[in-house]
Amino acid sequence: MPEPTYIIGIDLGTTNSVVAYTKADLELGKTPDISVLEVPQITDTGTVENRNVLPSFILTSGQHDGTQEGLELPWDKNNDVAVGEFARERGAELPQRLIASSKSWLCHTLVDRNKPILPWEGPLIKESDKSKKSPVEAAAMLLQHIKDAWDNTIAENDTKLEMNHQEVFLTVPASFDAVARELTVKAADMAGISNITLLEEPQAAFYSWIESSGENWRKNIEKGDMVLVCDVGGGTSDFSLISVSEKDGELDLERIAVGEHLLVGGDNMDLALAHTMSKRMSTKRKKLDAWQMRGLWYACRKAKESLLTNPDDEEYPVTVLGRGKSLIGGTKKSTLKVKDIEKVILEGFFPKCKKDELPEAIAVSGIKEVGLSYEADPAITRHLARFLTRRKNGDEKMQLPTAILFNGGIMKAGKVRQRILDVVGSWAEKDETPLREIKTDDFDLTVAKGAAYYGLARKGKGVRIRGGLNRSYYIGIAASLPAVPGMPIPVKALCVAPFGMEEGTSTLLTDQEFVLVVGEPVKFDFLGSTTRLKDTVGTVVDAWEEDIEEITTIETVLDGEKGTALPVTLEMNVTEIGTLELWCVSREDTSSRWKLEFSVREKESVESS
Repeated sequence: MPEPTYIIGIDLGTTNSVVAYTKADLELGKTPDISVLEVPQITDTGTVENRNVLPSFILTSGQHDGTQEGLELPWDKNNDVAVGEFARERGAELPQRLIASSKSWLCHTLVDRNKPILPWEGPLIKESDKSKKSPVEAAAMLLQHIKDAWDNTIAENDTKLEMNHQEVFLTVPASFDAVARELTVKAADMAGISNITLLEEPQAAFYSWIESSGENWRKNIEKGDMVLVCDVGGGTSDFSLISVSEKDGELDLERIAVGEHLLVGGDNMDLALAHTMSKRMSTKRKKLDAWQMRGLWYACRKAKESLLTNPDDEEYPVTVLGRGKSLIGGTKKSTLKVKDIEKVILEGFFPKCKKDELPEAIAVSGIKEVGLSYEADPAITRHLARFLTRRKNGDEKMQLPTAILFNGGIMKAGKVRQRILDVVGSWAEKDETPLREIKTDDFDLTVAKGAAYYGLARKGKGVRIRGGLNRSYYIGIAASLPAVPGMPIPVKALCVAPFGMEEGTSTLLTDQEFVLVVGEPVKFDFLGSTTRLKDTVGTVVDAWEEDIEEITTIETVLDGEKGTALPVTLEMNVTEIGTLELWCVSREDTSSRWKLEFSVREKESVESS
């Protein structure tokens, strides 16, 4: 394999995806030149144009809705699926054919993420119908389009410049657990991109700020700073804390905390705007149906993005088509105004709150649909309060940031940024350092550019943030106790990989032995915690339900003689690409090893070797 010519950063976003790149052979001390790829994509029937953003939307083809025509791409004349801008625009009229927010499904533990379930509310299909895709397939299709676009525009006919021969850094939410990260890697491999490394999105945003600031970044933060990266994207809200200390006379950066996976973001805001608009469009006798509401949801997203991008505009037209014979006559029109955005988003998603005002515990129905598990309380400021409350220092005071770096499209709105600054600033004591904003001019392309810069930093050609695992990981260990009628055997949580364990490192629990059952059905509980950050490898937690949560459970049969119980030790590896491996190693024969692959809730998820 030839030496890579480029370092590529890919922001596989919930709403938009971006690709940035730079030369891999940058000389030490030189300023990197990071460019954004203009991605060819279908923008209208029979029209292909280049855009620096690829909307993360897939329009599956239908037999009678005209979605199979005019979809030729420069690299695929027989293409019948639209990815990008045309998918987003046409999909507003055909929501039953549109795959959106597929990234959010990658961490949904209640569904099989390898089965064709998207579009979630799309038509029922026969097993032979390939129009539905799994969340993993959807991610792979977006990455495949990106790879083909790169190979067609940058590589052209030079095979050594193809994406698979470059260093690729793919970003994921900081809150993605080990399972979601493994599925992301699987999607990239399905797309033919096998040489990837994962990077957390808030860190990428911080790297981009460092790159854009040049040497001045040291003038904008100082020793003792605690920087909150507040990343509110299309599907999730991601919080990370980066501490600034001094080491050998230089500023040292370390990611010290990561928030929970919060499924609240731009999608929720668009839906809230849609409900506001539907009240204007509906009458007492005629309300919008579910199909029209879905179309209105997408239309409001487009209007919101336009108004945020063009601050001089005061309003944007919104149209919803009628149904059936009243397709034209039933069309409804209105306008979304800037003041609507400010009222709905500021008060609904960024309300003023006190530091001890945590997310509301809202009663839920006993039975509900299996769709995405959105947060019951959409107030991002209250989720932020909980995140910071869990990061108390030695004297039990809330560990407040001294600076905030914002990221995500909604942060283009200055009033949103100011609201967050005002709310978090109000939590500080009078003698604490005043909160300030770390200025950035880019909220759309930041993550991809930061990922490219991170690739240089790994080569020693840039500033590096110390990070490692985003949470502590545990495996369930059944207690060795006599059986008691009516009482299940207690399961303890054994820490197998602590928070912050660095990529490319391994640890072996040689002083603790366990019994592994092979040759018959067994299950493994994989657990994690974003609050128990001081547990070390080998820590056993008896009562763990309060602050350790289940990530996945696997039922399988490991290779071996039926019913055999083998003494084993455990070995943990954090791979260079940012995923976690757990091995059971035979005490008697260390060449006998069983690798536990926590990828999905399926029997095939565990391999032995």
